[in-house]
Amino acid sequence: MTALTDPGAIVEITPSAGIQTARHGWRAKCLQRLIRMELPVPTSFALSAEAVRAIAAGQMPDRARLAAIIERADGLVSVRPSAMNPAWGGPGTVLNVGINHECHARLVKSRGQAAADAIYLGFVQSYAIHVARLDPDMFSDSEGGLAAALRAYEDETDEEFPKDPTRQLAEVLRSMARAWDGPTARLLRQAKGAPANAPLGLVVQDMALAIGPGVTGSGTIQFIDSVTGAPRLTGRFRGQTQGRSKGEGAETLYLTRDPRGPSLEEAAPEVFADLVRFGVAARERLREEMQIEFVVSDSRLAIIDAVRVSRSSRASVRIAVALARDGIIPAEEAVMRVEPRALSDLLHHQVDPRAPRDVIARGINASPGAATGRMVFTAAAAQASEARGERCVLVRRETVPEDIRGMHAAVAVLTERGGMTSHAAVIARGIGLPCIVGASGISIDTRARTMLVGGRLFHEGEEITIDGTSGEVLAGAAEMLEPALDESFTQLLEWADAHCRIRIRANADTPEDARTARMFNAQGIGLCRTEHMFFDDERLPAMREMIFAGKPEDRRLSLERLLPMQRSDFAALFEIMAGLPVTIRLFDPPLHEFLPHDREGMRELAESLDLPLSDVTRRVEALSEFNPMLGMRGVRLGITVPEIYDMQARAIFEATIEASHNGDPVVPEIMIPLVSARREVELVKNRIDAVAAAVRNETRKDFTYRLGVMVETPRAALRAGDIAEHSAFLSFGTNDLTQMTYGLSRDDAGRFMGTYVNQGVYSEDPFHILDRDGVGELVAIGTERARSHKPDITISVCGEHGGNPESIAFCLRAGVNYVSCSPFRVPVARLAAAQESILMGREEAESAAGTES
Repeated sequence: MTALTDPGAIVEITPSAGIQTARHGWRAKCLQRLIRMELPVPTSFALSAEAVRAIAAGQMPDRARLAAIIERADGLVSVRPSAMNPAWGGPGTVLNVGINHECHARLVKSRGQAAADAIYLGFVQSYAIHVARLDPDMFSDSEGGLAAALRAYEDETDEEFPKDPTRQLAEVLRSMARAWDGPTARLLRQAKGAPANAPLGLVVQDMALAIGPGVTGSGTIQFIDSVTGAPRLTGRFRGQTQGRSKGEGAETLYLTRDPRGPSLEEAAPEVFADLVRFGVAARERLREEMQIEFVVSDSRLAIIDAVRVSRSSRASVRIAVALARDGIIPAEEAVMRVEPRALSDLLHHQVDPRAPRDVIARGINASPGAATGRMVFTAAAAQASEARGERCVLVRRETVPEDIRGMHAAVAVLTERGGMTSHAAVIARGIGLPCIVGASGISIDTRARTMLVGGRLFHEGEEITIDGTSGEVLAGAAEMLEPALDESFTQLLEWADAHCRIRIRANADTPEDARTARMFNAQGIGLCRTEHMFFDDERLPAMREMIFAGKPEDRRLSLERLLPMQRSDFAALFEIMAGLPVTIRLFDPPLHEFLPHDREGMRELAESLDLPLSDVTRRVEALSEFNPMLGMRGVRLGITVPEIYDMQARAIFEATIEASHNGDPVVPEIMIPLVSARREVELVKNRIDAVAAAVRNETRKDFTYRLGVMVETPRAALRAGDIAEHSAFLSFGTNDLTQMTYGLSRDDAGRFMGTYVNQGVYSEDPFHILDRDGVGELVAIGTERARSHKPDITISVCGEHGGNPESIAFCLRAGVNYVSCSPFRVPVARLAAAQESILMGREEAESAAGTES
């Protein structure tokens, strides 16, 4: 017995029918729930996914069964798709299946000639285009009416339009089943996250006619605003309209009383009251905000369908919290209902989705939010714009450390090159700046100060909008939505924190970063990159002076000028964090990053240092490296130029004493970067211990500190057991660890990463989502080996993956104690960590229940 002769292939949807979402689709299951609520739903039948597959393969349902369905429906039915997930879409709905001359004659008597003609014409047009696959242009125009459409069909097919309702229904079912399996449909639903072989169910439903006498039409109604989530009755009612068919006097009515025109509430107050009552009931019984599709036929109401209200990120938060506060869902479920990445949209201005968009370019959405400003092409121009009180967008081929001041002055950043962990992306996320990188469709001429995009030339000073959430560059100014850090946002995260099994810290380099971290309830600073403190105009000269010093004594003199500045920086961080842990990474980048690379810059440096230009040129050339990211940086610099780390350790300890005077005792965490061998840790630890002893003797104050290692090299992960012997904590810097594991430049990978992901070389960009099979395995190995030598050692992840939901899920299950991410990603991390914690709790409960049974 095949699926189509099985009585279960086509099932009437009743309260007790065995309708399953996995077999019959979401629409069939939703209709069953509406029927259980005793809403006026027309008689409906569900075709299982197995039946639809068989129809697509050439088998057809039993004709007697189809005839019985049509007869029961008094001659007319609709056919709608019912995928497993409503987001996957499906073939278009076909209305008024079963109409022929006899049915048309009955409709003329009950509904009038014009209504009957409109209903029949609408089906002929739909059947011709979607089932017979005829030229849409021949049937889209209703000129000539029903007779012309029937003649056109006969001329194109050399046969009469099918009059047998059973044949019509069978052909519609077959057309929809085959359309679902077409290559275009498959690609479209895969883009929405559906598997390639996703199943489809179909629903056949009695027609509730929306064309005819009295108050008749079709509409939708919902009870919240899709953009804000605030309570608001919205929707529309289209009188004498059903699908593409329109009867005489077709018009759109307002739902509620409105001075601008007629409304359904006035025309049919009982119908309107029932709709409101059904909306309240659907919210309570379906535990969701629903949009209801309905038909009014001569003042009789029929509920055709209900779908989850489409919503913006800010609306999803407000809806989930409101449902929990009203006791409709538990708080835990509210936490699970909000996509963590959605919170990013609430932290920043966003382009209003209802507004027009003039998209001129696309790139990688590296940092969320949106901003409008005038284009500038240098950091200096950005600072000048800020000084004039003008909003600007910094446009660069790629940013370098010297551009940090310009980034702080701009309202957004756009770069031609780069990826998710490039310099521009990391800094922008850290300071909450909208940023698009890797916009390969743009061509920047820094000398002419122009940007060429698809034949359109933009000059410096012209206004553009950066939508860092979507990755789109817009011409001109766009309409914006304000950030939504409201009570619902706060409440959701409070509920999330109650479930979280992993701690969330922030990467913070400045007092401003630290204040942002506290605002988002970060549980400490997991990474303070001290080198960012040296690019200030007051500090850069002393740093360059130190680089040009030839002897340790001379280097110390230059560093003494930086010592009070660093001490002030650290003291401010300690005081803002008020007793929460602060992890300070010692100096990491190669020294050449602090030197100019053009001749004009080197001439200015020669003047400031009172040196011949040739000496400056030679020194710059001597510090240049073929691969600086694998060269003299991190702990290698700390061992060969130890005076830098000596100064930083002293600044940390003196700031610790100062901050402890003013508040809670401070226990700083000092992190050594780019370690690959235990001996490196021993050498640095000995010097830091010596500095600590000296500061204690000089100040007669005691303090404690924790020394740890940033694991960024594969060797450090593999030798984590040895390294752990001299470390209180290990923090996996997954940006560099990914770079070194893959042998990829994180700044250049964006040029080809899209191709690699599209062709399945990598399932995801490994700089965006942690590679569990390679980099993740190194994290797991390093964690296991470190804890085998020191069970109480703290393990963390402080790369950009610390703010990525999928990566957080891995870290939680790998036994990581905390993750650290950019301050503006802390809310995302808190929610993602809570959701994974809840899932783990459910798994443990199921396992325990299974063990007991």
